Amino acid sequence: MKACVFTLGCKVNEVESASFLAALETRGYETTDEPGYADLYILNTCAVTAEAEKKSRQAVARLRKFNPAARIIVCGCAAQSHPEAFSSREGVTLVTGAAHKDRVLELLDREGVFLEEERAFCELPAPKQTKTRAFLRIQDGCNRFCSYCLIPYLRGRTRSRSADAVVREAERMSAREIVLTGIDITSYRDGDTDLGDLLLRLGKLPARIRLGSLEEGVVTREFLEKMRAAGNVCPHFHLSLQSGSDAVLRKMNRRYTRAQYLEACALIREFFPDAAVTTDIIVGFPTETEEDFSDSLSIVEEAGLARVHAFPYSRREGTAAAKLPDLPAALKKERMGRMLAAAQAAEERFLGRFVGRTLTALFEEDGGYTENYIRVYAEGAKEGGMYEVRLTKCAKDGCMSEIVKEIMEE
Repeated sequence: MKACVFTLGCKVNEVESASFLAALETRGYETTDEPGYADLYILNTCAVTAEAEKKSRQAVARLRKFNPAARIIVCGCAAQSHPEAFSSREGVTLVTGAAHKDRVLELLDREGVFLEEERAFCELPAPKQTKTRAFLRIQDGCNRFCSYCLIPYLRGRTRSRSADAVVREAERMSAREIVLTGIDITSYRDGDTDLGDLLLRLGKLPARIRLGSLEEGVVTREFLEKMRAAGNVCPHFHLSLQSGSDAVLRKMNRRYTRAQYLEACALIREFFPDAAVTTDIIVGFPTETEEDFSDSLSIVEEAGLARVHAFPYSRREGTAAAKLPDLPAALKKERMGRMLAAAQAAEERFLGRFVGRTLTALFEEDGGYTENYIRVYAEGAKEGGMYEVRLTKCAKDGCMSEIVKEIMEE
């Protein structure tokens, strides 16, 4: 029997799907994450944008073409948001939503719609081991209720995995880099243990630790001191911004100002001068004026951002922002062009600072990443190898480099 787990959306979905694959293999299935012929399909869906939800619905028909007789199980945020849009489709036997994804495996042979509210962290089987980079779920859910976002309604309130469970799984991992993931890892708390305390415990591992997406509020002297004391945490901060305009930030229900975001970036560089600060920016939020947009453009350079993931605002029914008048699609497209140009210039400025420098990089199948998240390429680098590399020139999506020496595993 062959099973395919097809994933759309965020890194958390990808980690959950990797757990499904590992569990299915223990049950005797031949598994794949590439669409193709299978007897069982698990579709892990996304609803962060209207386009993502549309692709989730289209995926059902796409998978069914490979084997019309196969069973299709649909889970994830799009299924939680509109279960009827999936349960009514031919071939779909089970819809389970975004909560209690551990039950997907329990319900493989069941039919119907099973939606539940999740009140505790959902433990999933450990994904298959890798020698390069592994992802470790430490948190789920969100309490922030940004005005444009459905995720708190679909994923539920924030809940954290126990620190002991996190450390145990991390100790079993053979990867040389472990990425801590969650919907809002800034809110991580297990009793008196916050994210900084967790990093101190993980500092005893031989692997380097990379943080997933963070909120501005986590950047305090106390947190950065703990991060530095851990000794193995990569100086890479994906610090969500969304807009450089205070007026838009208020309408988004983001709980910081432009000045506070800039202060956080400055504090990061006080502790980690070579840190990469990357971010997300929404272009064309309802009521965004040209002045508001100019504030978003200017903060890209002022904050010294290394990389910007920019995307146009997508109206999501059920959110507060959906009640506001949307901007014309042509205007959003024009502003996206300008934002992408600013993002490209910012990345080139950041990369240019490191040409001629020697950094440590972990290599995967096609290139590697330095601790501060610069994509590097080096002739002779092996997958899973860690090297000191000298950056020689900027490339399209990173830097060319030459190997100085290999760093052997301890």
